[in-house]
Amino acid sequence: MQAILFDFDGTLANTLPVVQHAFQTAFKTFDGKNLSAQEVMSMFGPSETEIIRRNLANQAENDAIEMYYEVYKKNHAELVHKNEGIHNLLRSLKSDQGLKVGIVTGKARRSLDLSLEALGMEHFFDVIITGDDVECPKPDPEGIQQALSIVKVNSDQAMFLGDSDADIEAGLAANVYTIGVQWLPEYQTADFKQQPHRILKRIEEFNNL
Repeated sequence: MQAILFDFDGTLANTLPVVQHAFQTAFKTFDGKNLSAQEVMSMFGPSETEIIRRNLANQAENDAIEMYYEVYKKNHAELVHKNEGIHNLLRSLKSDQGLKVGIVTGKARRSLDLSLEALGMEHFFDVIITGDDVECPKPDPEGIQQALSIVKVNSDQAMFLGDSDADIEAGLAANVYTIGVQWLPEYQTADFKQQPHRILKRIEEFNNL
């Protein structure tokens, strides 16, 4: 293995609570909808801006997008906490083992940057592909393939870790070693539709692997 790629929400950071809260606030304010956490997650795939554009009935899409980011930033410190196990894992991969480390996420660059800065994680990654950088979001493998092209690593020398069905499908379609993770308090998929090469429920299991 020469490159380890990660999804972000639910994989590297327990951001799902703040993501859900921001979406719920925006859709309640502009559409009068009370979305459940499951309803929010059912829209995942495109970036946050695209999710709002595709699903908001109100014409004021740009205002709703700005509200999403305002709520996301305002509540991040309260709802998202630094995970030392994740930090130690990234530090080990990057510094101790000298591997290429990357993120492939459906998140927009704007919200990802907010989270990386708030959690002190911005210095760990050699490549970052967001929902803004691809034509076809996960489960399409475009983002993973783009990341591998940038770090110049073949698919048989790479690994992708994620917590959703879309992550697993994208990893398998990209022909990389694909791991489903359920190691944070909030993750997207309890039972994967397609079987990844491995499922990990604790960060320590990855260290052993």
